Amino acid sequence: MGIEIEDKFDVPPDFEVPDLTGLAEATGPKSFQLVALYYDTPDLRLAARGVTLRRRRGGSDPGWHLKLPQARGVRQEITHPLTRTKAVPDELAELVRAYTRGAELGVVAELATRRSVTVLSDGDKRLVEIADDRVKGTSFLGDEPLVVRWREVEAELLDGDERLLAKVGKRLRKAGATPSAAASKLAKLLEPPATPRAALDADTAGHTVLGYLSGQVTALLSQDPRVRRAEEGGVHRMRVAARRLRSALKAFKSVVPDTGELQEELQWFGTVLGEVRDLEVIRARYGDELAALPPELVIGPIRTRLCDDLAEREREGYDRIRDELSGDRYYALLHALDALVAEPKLGKAAAGPAADTLRDVAAANWARVTKAYDTAQAIADPEQREIAMHDVRKAAKRARYTAEALKPTLGKPMSRLAKLAEAVQEVLGTHQDGVVAQERLLAEAGRAREAGEDTFTYGVLVGLERATAERAHEEFPGVWAETCEAVRSLL
Repeated sequence: MGIEIEDKFDVPPDFEVPDLTGLAEATGPKSFQLVALYYDTPDLRLAARGVTLRRRRGGSDPGWHLKLPQARGVRQEITHPLTRTKAVPDELAELVRAYTRGAELGVVAELATRRSVTVLSDGDKRLVEIADDRVKGTSFLGDEPLVVRWREVEAELLDGDERLLAKVGKRLRKAGATPSAAASKLAKLLEPPATPRAALDADTAGHTVLGYLSGQVTALLSQDPRVRRAEEGGVHRMRVAARRLRSALKAFKSVVPDTGELQEELQWFGTVLGEVRDLEVIRARYGDELAALPPELVIGPIRTRLCDDLAEREREGYDRIRDELSGDRYYALLHALDALVAEPKLGKAAAGPAADTLRDVAAANWARVTKAYDTAQAIADPEQREIAMHDVRKAAKRARYTAEALKPTLGKPMSRLAKLAEAVQEVLGTHQDGVVAQERLLAEAGRAREAGEDTFTYGVLVGLERATAERAHEEFPGVWAETCEAVRSLL
C-alpha cells in the first residue's frame, strides 16, 4: 500500500521530454512494455468514482493494483501479487464493494503502454519519476472493441518534495504539455459518466446544502476500503462523515425535508462504527497515560488489560463491522444517499437566497445550544444536570457542523462560529470523556482484583482522569461566557 502523487499531462505525438538539467541528477530513459487489464462493472461504477482496478504485466511492479482517490492527483494504491488467473482476488473485490454493491466485476478495457522512464535522483534517493507513455487503449464495452491511441506524460512524486514536482511540471508545460483533464488513462479511454447530482441555481440555499451533502457522501464512501482494512483513522473519518450527514439533514430540514428514515439509518450506521471507535480512543488514551507514568508506578499486568485486551476487542469489533459493510442494510443506505444527492426532495427554502436562508439556519442551531444549556442549568439534581449537559455538547457539535457546512457560502462569520461551537464541544467532551474513562478503569480494576492482581496503578489513572474531568468542569463557565458574547456579535 502506498500513496501515489502525480501530475498527468497530455502531449502531442511529436513531443520531446525537455532537458531536466539543474533540477536533480537525471537517469534514463529506460523503456518498458506494459499490458494492463482493467476491471469494472458494466455500468462503470468504479470509474465513475475515480477508482481503478487493474491486472498489469511488465515493468518494475507487475501485479494487481487498486487505486483509490484521495484528492486531485493523489491516490492510495493497494497492490496484490500477480495471479495466474484473471479473476479479481477476493481481497481486492472486498475493498470495492461499496461501489459495486453486488454487481459483477469484469474486464472493461485493456491498455498496452510503451513507457519511457526518466528518474530524478539525489544519490541513492529517487525523487521524481517522469513516464513518457505511448498508449493503445481498447474498450470492450460496445458490441465491438474500440481502439484509441494517444500519448501522455506522468510526473510522479517518489521521495522528493512537491516543490520539485511543480518545477518538473513547469518544464513540461513549457515544452508543450498540457495538464490532463482525465484523472487516469482508463478515464481518458472510457469517459465514465459523472456521479449524478441534481442541478440547482448556484446562489440558492439548495445548491449550498446539496453540495455539502454530496461531499460528505463522497467522504463516507472513500473510507469504506480503509475501514475494511482496519487502517488507522478510517473508522473515525467514516463515522464523522455519517454524523455530519445526519446533522445536516436535521439542521437543513427546511431545505431537504422528510429525511427521518435516512437519519435513523445514519444513526444505526454510526452505532455500527461506534464500538470500535470508542475502543480505539480509550486504548490510545490509557496507553499514553501509562507511557507517561514513571516505571515504578506501573505495577502488575495493567498494560495487558488496558491495551492488549482492548486491542483484541477492537479486532473482534472490526469483524462485526465488515459483516455489516457487506450486508443489504448498508447497501440500502448507500443507495439512499446516492438518491439524496441525485434526486433530492426539496422544500420551499431550497429556492431561497443562500446567504439569508442559511444564516437563519445557523442562528437557529446556535439557539438550540443555549436552550439546552438553560434547560440543564435549571435542573437541581447535580447528577441529572450533568446528564443534561451531554445534550449541550451534542447541540454544540451540530451547531459546529452546520457552521462548517456554510463556510463556503457565508465565509468568515461561519468559520468563527464553528470554532466557538467546537470550543464548547471540546471542553464538555473532555469532562465527559474523563468521567467515562474513570468508569471503565474502575470496572477493569474490579476484574483485576478478582484475578488477584495489584490494582494500585488503576487508582493512579483514576486520579489522573478525575483531575482532567474536574479541570474541564471548572473551565466551562468561563468558556461558555466568552463564547456566548462572541456569538452575539456574529448572529
